[in-house]
Parts: sequence; C-alpha cells; structure tokens
Amino acid sequence: MAPTFLVTGGAGFIGSNFVRHVLEHTDDQVVVLDKLTYAGDRRTLEGLPANRVRLVEGDIADAALVDGLVADLARDDGVLVHYAAESHNDNSLHDPSPFVQTNLIGTFTLLEAARRHGVRLHHISTDEVYGDLELDDPGRFTEATPYNPSSPYSSTKAGSDLLVRAWVRSFGVRATISNCSNNYGPWQHVEKFIPRQVTNLLDGVRPRVYGAGANVRDWIHADDHSSAVLRIIERGEIGETYLIGADGEKSNLEVVQALLSIMGRPEDDFDLVTDRAGHDLRYAIDSTKLRTELGWEPRSTSFADGLTRTVEWYREHEDWWRPHKDATERKYAEAGQ
Repeated sequence: MAPTFLVTGGAGFIGSNFVRHVLEHTDDQVVVLDKLTYAGDRRTLEGLPANRVRLVEGDIADAALVDGLVADLARDDGVLVHYAAESHNDNSLHDPSPFVQTNLIGTFTLLEAARRHGVRLHHISTDEVYGDLELDDPGRFTEATPYNPSSPYSSTKAGSDLLVRAWVRSFGVRATISNCSNNYGPWQHVEKFIPRQVTNLLDGVRPRVYGAGANVRDWIHADDHSSAVLRIIERGEIGETYLIGADGEKSNLEVVQALLSIMGRPEDDFDLVTDRAGHDLRYAIDSTKLRTELGWEPRSTSFADGLTRTVEWYREHEDWWRPHKDATERKYAEAGQ
C-alpha cells in the first residue's frame, strides 16, 4: 500500500480522529505509526477499510523503523503528520522522562527522516507552549505570542516546535506547525478532564474540580481540529505556524456544570480538590490567520451540542473506557485528587 499520509500517534484520541477525517473527506491512504501505550488503542481504528489504513506498532524514536516508513512515504510524495506525544500534564509532573523521550527525541527522529527523504511534514502542537493568560486579560494567543511553557509537558512540546522551526530554516525541511486549543470528543482517555467527569457521572460519582474551578480552557471538537489540520496540509505555507481554535472559552466549573445539566444532576453536585501544581490560569486562541488566509471555519460551534454528543458516545462505549477507569482513579486518589 503506497501511503499518502503517515500519521504518528494515529491510534490515539485526536490522531485517530484525523485518520477518520482523511478517509471521509479524501480518497487517500494512511499508515498509522503508534507505540500503543496506555493512550493508544487499536480499537480506535477498528472498522476502517483495510485497503486504506495500515497500523504499524512502533516508537517514533526508533530511527530505523521511522526511516523505512518515511522512505516509503517519499516514493508516493506523501505527508508525515506528527500527532504522537506524551500529553497529560499530571503525568509529566510525576515523571517527565517519557515526555523528553517522545516529544523531543521522537520529533528529532522524524525531522531527520523527513530531511533525508525530502518529505513534507506537519507538526501538531498545543496552545500550552504559550503559558497562560490572566483571567481578566482580554487578549488571546496569536502566532506572535512568545513561548512561556510552565510544565514538563508544555516545555517539551515547545522544544519540539522549536526543533521543527530550526529544521525548516537550517535544512529546508518542508514543514508547518499548528498549535491547537483543548480538544474534546469520542475516544479521549478517561484521565483527561471531560472524559473523567463524564465517566464519573455515569458511575454516579460526584465530579472533582481543581481549586475553585476558575481555570479557563478554549475548547474545540476534535472533528474541527482535524478539518483545520487537513486544510493547513492542503493550503498552508511552508514554514508557517497556524493557531487552531473555535472561540470555546469555558471555565472548568462551567464545563462541569454543563455536564451536570446534561445528565440531570444539580449544578452544585461536585467536589473541589487541591489544585494542581503550576496550574495554568487561562488559554485563549486567536485563529484569525487560519480563518482569513486558509478559509477555515469550525463546524461544531455549539459547545453544549458537542458536549451532549460526547456524553452519549461515552454512555454507549463503556466497554472501551471501563478497563482504564479504575487504574486512572487510583492514580488520582493517590494524589488526593
């Protein structure tokens, strides 16, 4: 199978969403490279046509494996789409080493392969590289915002972005970068904020909220993230960075109260727990460049509707998330959260 896309981390939450988006909106073929850690699951790709999707289990820091896959990609003039990352802030505070290995060494390995074989690369990153904004700050992150990461996770993602920029300038690698706001939707691991609250509610457990719940995140449905990435790959200018956001700013408390409402529970039916170390206050994305230069617009403009669909997905897919739930909650309990 001659791939049009090689998608790293394509069995994870947003990576698998992108794979499905490509299959739905193009005639292209996809090879997925995924280490299948706790956050990657081959079931996210079940039911997809075998003549268009192939899963390779492996590490993006495995230079020999990566080189062979990228060489195959080059023969078809394909695109390397780099989603694979360690991405959970709490885990990075407990043990930063996997974040350095995957986010930095892994990205370096991919860049070197892209350089050797002349392959186009798109690098997926996060708004967390910019640090945070004050709650009363009217501004939003733009492509010109200085990097100011505050956790091992965000600092290693910032480092990976800088590697991509350096390989573009120093070696002429054909790459683009996107920094996206917080994603939500199907297939997200139960350690993450929204799935954890949803699955707690499905189990009859009161949601738990860090601090006073005032921290603000800018939410986007994974479907919209995928459509933006494909648009950047198709129309974006090499060497440029594009911020992806859907004007979805909500405090953590607002998200929990929206979930309680969807599930018919009182809006005060939650518990406050000790705040996370270095917890960023507010993220907010200005996606003007993406919208004006590339003509992209989000389709899931109602957060309430998207959240309702997400709740229904978790309700209908307990067989997928249930095996991960107990271990996740034990980790939070050990941290008093």
